[in-house]
Amino acid sequence: MLLNTLLLALRSIRRNLLRSFLTILGIVIGVSAVITMVTLGNGATLAVQNQISGLGTNLLQVRPGQRMGPGSGGAVAPSFSELDADAIASQIGGINAVAPEARASSTLVANGRNWTSSVIGSTNAWLQAGNWTIGDGREFSSDELRAGAAVCLIGETVRRELFGARPAIGEPLRVKQISCEVIGVLASKGQGAFGNDQDDVVLLPIKTLQRRISGNTRVNTLLVSMKEGSNAERVKASLTQLLRERRKLADSDEDNFNVLDTKQLADTLAGTTKVMTMLLGAVAAVSLLVGGIGIMNIMLVSVTERTREIGLRLAIGALEREVLLQFLIEAVALAALGGLIGIVLATGASIGLASLMQVPYLFNPTVNVVSFVFSAGIGVLFGYFPARRAARMDPIEALRHE
Repeated sequence: MLLNTLLLALRSIRRNLLRSFLTILGIVIGVSAVITMVTLGNGATLAVQNQISGLGTNLLQVRPGQRMGPGSGGAVAPSFSELDADAIASQIGGINAVAPEARASSTLVANGRNWTSSVIGSTNAWLQAGNWTIGDGREFSSDELRAGAAVCLIGETVRRELFGARPAIGEPLRVKQISCEVIGVLASKGQGAFGNDQDDVVLLPIKTLQRRISGNTRVNTLLVSMKEGSNAERVKASLTQLLRERRKLADSDEDNFNVLDTKQLADTLAGTTKVMTMLLGAVAAVSLLVGGIGIMNIMLVSVTERTREIGLRLAIGALEREVLLQFLIEAVALAALGGLIGIVLATGASIGLASLMQVPYLFNPTVNVVSFVFSAGIGVLFGYFPARRAARMDPIEALRHE
């Protein structure tokens, strides 16, 4: 009986293909929108986490000033020095590498071309702390670091813009008033978490930048890479205490520096992205309810159109539950078909948009199954009233219907 009822429902849907398609359009749009929003949201969350982790593994960034951003007071807070980095490395446990970092912006000239880029002065520990690898060439030697030699490492963007297809190793690169030799090219890391190009960078020995470019010994940032498994809170507490002592702050004084944990930043951004994904998914799910109302409307019209058919079935012995089941299955079949079409469209849209947005495509079987089950449930919910109305018809009145 169930198979016959299903065949009757499918035959009725096939008789009015255009109307059936328009009926399930709301379900199709709702399911595809929910799946696409959730899939892209998950991909964006993973992309944010990957970009933050690209800053460095278990990385703490220590900067002058109480807070980051406008009004932080970072301009008047005393800067750090290389001695601060040495003290952190020698006196705090659980540290993998500590790199002092000084920055400047400069126009670079090489191979008859020029390019404005970020110039960083640091040590080889900067590579380790920032999770960098050298794609070609070598890192600084201890003699070059100690003497402040005119040598540099360049990012992939700088290499491409200045040297094109030519090899860059051994070539001269002019940074402001000095000419330095390119001894290495950093492996590409791509876009950063805040939309910046991480490969648009030149790395000099910190003494070279301080003596010959910036003209001072200020260190803008201390990059502190913790060992795997280290207790981040304990390390941050020890780091804060040590810097307060070195900066001669009294117990009543506030910190004149801030410590940023990139893992916490990644978790915060990922959490925000997940909330936005859930919000967009909930908004998209509203169209499923609209689609359900459309199914109920069409099913009521169908019941009215087939009143004589229903009366005839009841008159020759069909039970109320059989008529109820026929129309209910018809509504569920419409909703389920809309769910399947929505899943197919969402998969194609998610792959295309993920590629366009440059975020990873993550197939989530759970959201696909839940969306399909929910769409079928919409068919049950909104198809029950028309089916119940059909089942409770008086056969005599139904046969008299014009």
